[in-house]
Amino acid sequence: MDNYLLYIGVAFATILLPGPAVILTVNNSIQRGLLKSFAGILGIALAILLVAAISATSLGFVLASSVMAFTVVKILGAIYLIYLGLKMWRTKTKKSTPTDIQKSSLLKCFIEGFLVSISNPKAIVFFMSIFPQFIDLSQAYRPQFILLATSFSALIVVVHSMYAIFASIAKTRLSSSSGNTLLNKICGGVFVAFGVGLAASSK
Repeated sequence: MDNYLLYIGVAFATILLPGPAVILTVNNSIQRGLLKSFAGILGIALAILLVAAISATSLGFVLASSVMAFTVVKILGAIYLIYLGLKMWRTKTKKSTPTDIQKSSLLKCFIEGFLVSISNPKAIVFFMSIFPQFIDLSQAYRPQFILLATSFSALIVVVHSMYAIFASIAKTRLSSSSGNTLLNKICGGVFVAFGVGLAASSK
C-alpha cells in the first residue's frame, strides 16, 4: 500500500475537524472528567470501526445508494443529536462535586459516544468514497481494509484524547457555575445545529 502515509494524513485531518463527536468529547472532559471522556472516545472509535465494516458490505452499498434507507438513518441520527443538544441546553449546572461527576457512568458515556458516531450515515458514504482510493487492487483486499479501518479508529482515539486533555487543562477557566452553564448552552446549541444540518442535508 504505497499511499498509506497519505491516507493517515487525510484521516488525521478529517478527524481533527470539529464535529458532533469532538464536541461530545470536549464536553465530557470538562463536565464529567477525563476518565469518562475516554469512555466516550472508545465508544466513538468502536462505532466508526463498525461503520467502516458496514461500508465494506452490501449493507453499506444499500445505505449509500438507497435514498430511503439513507434518509431513515439520517433522520434518526438528527433526532438523537437534537435530543442530546436540548438535554445539554436545559442542564442547570451547579458547582461540581464528586457526587455530581459519578452520576454519569462510564457505560453511559461509552453508549453516548457510540450512538453519536453510529447514527451518522454520512460516515458510511465517506468510507465508501475514501477507501477505494487507497486500496491496491493487485494485492489482497481484506488485509488492506482491516489496516485502513483500524488505523482510522486508532487515530480517533489519539486525536480525541488530545482534545480531551486540552479541555481538561482549560477546565479551570470554566470551573464556575456560570462558566459550566454557558458551556452546556454552547455545546447544546452546536449539537442542535448539527442535528438540523444533518436532517436538511443531502448525500
